[in-house]
Amino acid sequence: MRSLAIVPLSAVVNDLGVQLDSQLTMADHVVVLSRSCFFYLRQLRSIKQALTPDATRALIHAFIRSQLDYCNSVLADVSNQLLQKLQVVQNTAACLVTGAKRCERMTPVLRELHWLPVRQRIMFKTAVLAYKCQHGAAPQYLQSYCESTSTCTGCRHLRSSQMRQLVVRRMRTKYGDCSFTVQGPRVWNSLPVELRAADISQTVFRNKLKTYLFDIT
Repeated sequence: MRSLAIVPLSAVVNDLGVQLDSQLTMADHVVVLSRSCFFYLRQLRSIKQALTPDATRALIHAFIRSQLDYCNSVLADVSNQLLQKLQVVQNTAACLVTGAKRCERMTPVLRELHWLPVRQRIMFKTAVLAYKCQHGAAPQYLQSYCESTSTCTGCRHLRSSQMRQLVVRRMRTKYGDCSFTVQGPRVWNSLPVELRAADISQTVFRNKLKTYLFDIT
C-alpha cells in the first residue's frame, strides 16, 4: 500500500507575480515590490546624468510605475502603513525625474508629473473596472458583482436607486471586505453623481475621475 505524500504548507505563495500570505495582509507582496523598485531606482540613479529627461521618464514608467500599477487592485483596503511604503517608492521615483529633494512636499511634485498618489491610483483602477462592469466591457463574473440598486429587489424605491449606485454586499470576514465584490461597488458609490451618469463615455469618465481624485488628494 502506497503511503500518502505530505504536502507542506507555505506561508507565502506567488500567484502571477503577486505574493499572497496566509492572512492576506499583502505585507509580503509590498516588501517584495518595494525591494524590486528600489533596486531599479538605484540603477537608474547611477546613470541619470547620461539620460535625457524624456528617457528618464520612460525608464521610470517601464521599471517603477508599471510595477506599482500591476494588480494594484488587490491592495484595496490594506493598512496605511503598507500603502505608505509604496508611496515612498513613488516619491523617490518622482524626485529622480524632477530633481526634487526628498525633504520637499511631494503633493505638488506629483501633480506636476500628473501622477496620482498610490492610494488614489488604486481607487482609479477599481472605479474604472466598476465602470467597465456596468458597460459590458469586463468579464461576466466581475459584472455580476456590480449590481445596480435599481434592479435589486427591495432597493428600487430607495434614493440610491435613482443615483446609479451599486449594491454593496456584506461579508463575514475582513478578507471578503478587501475583494472587488465589496470594494468595486463601494468606490463607485463614493464618486460624485456626475461621474456615475449612464451616458458618460469611458474616455471622459477616466479624465474626470483623475481630476476628481487629484482634488481629494
